[in-house]
Amino acid sequence: MSLATRYRIAAIVPCHNEEAAVAKVVSDLRAAVPGISVYVYDNCSTDATVDEALRAGAIVCSEPLKGKGNVVRRAFADIDADVYLLIDGDDTYDAAAAPDMIERLVADNLDQVVGVRRGSAYRAGHEAGNKALNLIVTRIFGDSMGDMLSGYRVFSRRFVKSFPAVSREFEIETELTVHSLALRIPSAAVPVGFRDRAEGSESKLRTYRDGWRILNVILTLTRHERPIYFFGLIAALLGLVSGVLVTPVISTYLDTGFVPRLPTLFVAAFLTVIGSLSFTIGLVLDGIRKSRHEASRLSYMRHPAVRDTYVRDPDRSAHPAIPVPRAG
Repeated sequence: MSLATRYRIAAIVPCHNEEAAVAKVVSDLRAAVPGISVYVYDNCSTDATVDEALRAGAIVCSEPLKGKGNVVRRAFADIDADVYLLIDGDDTYDAAAAPDMIERLVADNLDQVVGVRRGSAYRAGHEAGNKALNLIVTRIFGDSMGDMLSGYRVFSRRFVKSFPAVSREFEIETELTVHSLALRIPSAAVPVGFRDRAEGSESKLRTYRDGWRILNVILTLTRHERPIYFFGLIAALLGLVSGVLVTPVISTYLDTGFVPRLPTLFVAAFLTVIGSLSFTIGLVLDGIRKSRHEASRLSYMRHPAVRDTYVRDPDRSAHPAIPVPRAG
């Protein structure tokens, strides 16, 4: 029994001027997963992306707000399916890996499978930047799913319908990764092929601009998801500076009974107060974070898990498949 017979599987393909590659992406997905519904989201293209996608058999939708994050936000809201596959429209990811990724999601009852890129198609500087950003996320959140910037992922319905997408552009992958780590959503990472873009296709990434934007998103998510860590670090730095400033003042006072550097003492006291306030803010925001996570968890649990519709009797291997009613 094919995957698409058991589940409603939807592929989401964000595209901006991908006429050179989108038809192949759509064809490869339909060949790899027969019966899959491929949704190409045209994002302000000025070339023949729409015509090529329609010719290949895709369902073409439009998102007028430019940016991959806006496309994913719209697609997650609009499309109703059991399993969602997200893949770029530039034909850099191996569509043949889709069946294994979907099977992994189903077999292990997961909510996300991340395709970890393997290959030599990274542009100059991108591989080093990707490793650096992955390291930062791992240090702060404990993991990076192997490739936090991968645009090739498979999701369950309950992940998609409980994900509060707010990113506008290429930061969406970072948001997806941190969301799953913060809520401890069952996930896995599998290696997938990664190749050069199709001839005539131009990358939309801007190394430094997008790198700084992703770093800013990581800092913002750290403030929201690790408030004690974020504000505690600020408090510790302020406390350290305050200690360095006040030490000679206290030493002079103990020796002479005078405080000749009153402005320095005032600055040190001010920094101590600000540091204490910073740590208090972290404690308050951590309570809010906990409440927000509880609400997200309840929203997540409203949707059924992706599970196999058929099981076999473990004691009678020859027994025919027994249908199991699906949750919901």
